[in-house]
Amino acid sequence: QVQFVESGGGLVQPGGSLRLSCAVSGIIFDIEHMAWYRQAPGGERELVARISRYGSTNYADAVKGRFTISRDNVKRMMYLQMNSLKLEDTAVYYCNRQNGGIPSNYWGPGTRVTVSS
Repeated sequence: QVQFVESGGGLVQPGGSLRLSCAVSGIIFDIEHMAWYRQAPGGERELVARISRYGSTNYADAVKGRFTISRDNVKRMMYLQMNSLKLEDTAVYYCNRQNGGIPSNYWGPGTRVTVSS
């Protein structure tokens, strides 16, 4: 059974920082490409960042230079360090595995990030 459990969200002021965590089980983690997604209120789910099994990364234009995706294959964890947060970063953030740009059919509970002054 594949499970993704996100944590670390919360309320933060513009310009602040948060680190999100994703605990992974049910997959051979070290051979899977992983990604963070987010869904803003009233919006569609969108790709935020991707990290390959080798550690190479890609970011959505909206978060380049501000967010950093990483993974720890021993701990079976993935992280998203978010700096210089903006109001438009407000969303529920999800982690998932990704093959050919397509996430798995399982979505965890997500973790809510609210950026507000």
